[in-house]
Amino acid sequence: MNLNIREFSSSVDGFRKELDALLAWDSVSDAGVQKAVIDIVERVRSEGNSAVVEFTNRFDRRQVQSASELEISRDEMAKAKMRVSSELVDSLEAAAKRVYDYHERQKQPSWQYQEDSGTVLGQKVTPLDRVGVYVPGGKAAYPSSVLMNVMPAKVAGVGEIIMVVPTPDGFVNDIVLAAAYIAGVDRVFTIGGAQAVAALAYGTETIPKVDKIVGPGNIYVATAKRMVFGAVGIDMIAGPSEILVVCDGKTDPDWIAMDLFSQAEHDEDAQSILISPDLSFIKSVKASMERLIDNQSRKDIIKVSLEERGALIHVQDMDEAMDIANVVAAEHLELSVDEPEKWAEKIRHAGAIFMGRHTPEALGDYCAGPNHVLPTSGTARFSSPLGVYDFQKRSSMIYCSPEGASDLAKIASPLARGESLEAHAMSAEYRILKDD
Repeated sequence: MNLNIREFSSSVDGFRKELDALLAWDSVSDAGVQKAVIDIVERVRSEGNSAVVEFTNRFDRRQVQSASELEISRDEMAKAKMRVSSELVDSLEAAAKRVYDYHERQKQPSWQYQEDSGTVLGQKVTPLDRVGVYVPGGKAAYPSSVLMNVMPAKVAGVGEIIMVVPTPDGFVNDIVLAAAYIAGVDRVFTIGGAQAVAALAYGTETIPKVDKIVGPGNIYVATAKRMVFGAVGIDMIAGPSEILVVCDGKTDPDWIAMDLFSQAEHDEDAQSILISPDLSFIKSVKASMERLIDNQSRKDIIKVSLEERGALIHVQDMDEAMDIANVVAAEHLELSVDEPEKWAEKIRHAGAIFMGRHTPEALGDYCAGPNHVLPTSGTARFSSPLGVYDFQKRSSMIYCSPEGASDLAKIASPLARGESLEAHAMSAEYRILKDD
């Protein structure tokens, strides 16, 4: 199959403008989506269960009579696990352990130190009480999404984890429920869309209000998450999946072609980009892609994704490749090169860095250990992967001895008076020791 994928050269005038246009992505929903989501969120907030049931029946084509029918118990999750093949259960359990073990290393203890005056300063780290995890549902199974969102919350010590997953036409996916059971999800509700986000954000008679909502969803889910932010925390507003492969020309072209396919098959908006200083290698990869695409079950999606948002970029050398990689700030960055550790030192912006020829991004999606919930659309410039720190909060701790309070008051008082806040100044001054 011929692929009309863009081919760029960094040495051509106007390259950066073309690159900026390629990377541009508007994650803001249109007015119609906004209006629909506002209505759904407000009705769920004011009407609770009745609105959730109404929207679930309408959008998921179900015939639920009460909200109690929407919950799946831990016993039902366990039965779903029994219906899943032992091979898949073994893989889920192995992946869950790897993800848990990796995130264990992210835990941050509380800390404090004491000054000579006796004043004690520190930070208390505590987990969130309750978290909501949104998991896409239907006939498509995303057990990896369950593990990646739940395991860091478990490591953090979150008190209760509520999972929501839509079940269109009443189809309940046993693999997703098996993953929920293995991960330790406390309660599961078979709801989705903006109504699920609103229910988690504000609570209903049946669905408890959470402190934070994490997990991917469609444009209605993303819009609702943006709308309820402030009432609850959210992880991020994610755009389409993306991969940037930097290769020195020495990796098997078929491997690189398949790595690019691995993101392109997500959906038509996904982005796959290859950068290499070896022009003949770029041509070999394109030939591999054209030869291999017909064997892909999602070839039509892959073709649209590659032709609409993909690119093959020829650069002068590896240093320029690193510069462009930092501009792209990709969700997934593969360094399929010699000495990947050396080149990784030059990377400042990337969601996850996959180093070496034998480290495809697909391993990170499922079982390597690091989280696959990553910043997209260039937001790796200021954002990080989902982690234990997203499920913890920090409180400053301050204890002043009489001597310490007196010393600090002498600093605070002039600052407060400089801001014309007399009560602040006097509050501090009352603590100044008479002998000072």
